[in-house]
Parts: sequence; C-alpha cells; structure tokens
Amino acid sequence: MHPLRKHLEEIISLNDEEFDFILSHFSLIKKRKHQFIVQEGDMVDKIYWVIKGCLRTCFYDDTGKEHILQFAMENWWASDYDSFVYKTKAKTSIDCLEDCELLYITSENREKLTSEMHKMETFWAKKTVKGRISLQNRVLSLLKNSAKERYELFLSQYPQLFQRVSKKMISAYLGVSRETLSRLNS
Repeated sequence: MHPLRKHLEEIISLNDEEFDFILSHFSLIKKRKHQFIVQEGDMVDKIYWVIKGCLRTCFYDDTGKEHILQFAMENWWASDYDSFVYKTKAKTSIDCLEDCELLYITSENREKLTSEMHKMETFWAKKTVKGRISLQNRVLSLLKNSAKERYELFLSQYPQLFQRVSKKMISAYLGVSRETLSRLNS
C-alpha cells in the first residue's frame, strides 16, 4: 500500500480510484541533506509530506539564536503555513536534516482537490485540529514545564528523533542551552 494512502486512511476511507485521484494532485521530490525546501522570505505555495527523511522548521531571532519550531519525520506534514495560507513571505526556514523523499501539494491543487472531493476536506479539517492541539500542548509545555520535564516529554513522545537529530537541535527545540541539555541527559 502506498504510504500516503495508509496515512490518509487513518482518517478517511478510500477506494483505489479515489486514492489515484488524490495522488494525481501531488508531486514527488527528492532533496539532499542540508537542502532547503523553504527559506525565510520565500513565498510558499506548497505543503510537504515526508515519505522518507527528516525536516527541521526553524527561525533565527534578532541575536542570531536558532529556534526550532518543528521536526517532521515520516508521515508528518511541514510548511510555512502563514505564507501558504495568506500569501505572505515565509517567517521560517525548512531544511532537510537527512536525504528526503517528499510529496508536495500546491495551494492550487489543494483547493481543487478539496472542492472536488469532500473526503479530503474532512481529512484537512481533522489534520488541522490535530495540529492545533499539538501546537497548543507544545506552547503550554514551554510555558509551564521545567527544562527537565520538557526533555522527558520530548524523549517519551519522540524517542526516534533523539537518535536522528543533534543535541544542539534538541536544545533549540526545547528552548534550553546545550549545557542544560547535557546536564539533563546525564
């Protein structure tokens, strides 16, 4: 079974014809480690789905400090959604932490697909709600949990990420210094 079909069918049921129609709206790209798929300031008209590899969504503050908003592994979606929806310049950059195989859908194809297939409208709506819940939980964790609690939560939620990304990136995601992360890791 195609991995995208398996992913979609976690939320909606599809027959072969419906899946083929959906897949016809996506394009496949392969990117090498360290390549960007979005850079801050770009106009973004694509949402990416990770077949293979790992992405990082980040931005740099005025002092040059990196802040990681998201990692995206297999079966995860990534984009600068503000730019995608509102047609503004991207506020984040997304780069490949590993060689990646990605499917993407353009804004135009997403609109076409959603208007022509109610099931996909349902899929996007449920995915959006799940994404908002994850974001809310991440913000709450940053605001209320200690560094140790954030670290333990990260390890329990994403044990596979711990093996795939550097300690420096984990510290930027958790909002702690590398020294603090080293103390938490020992």
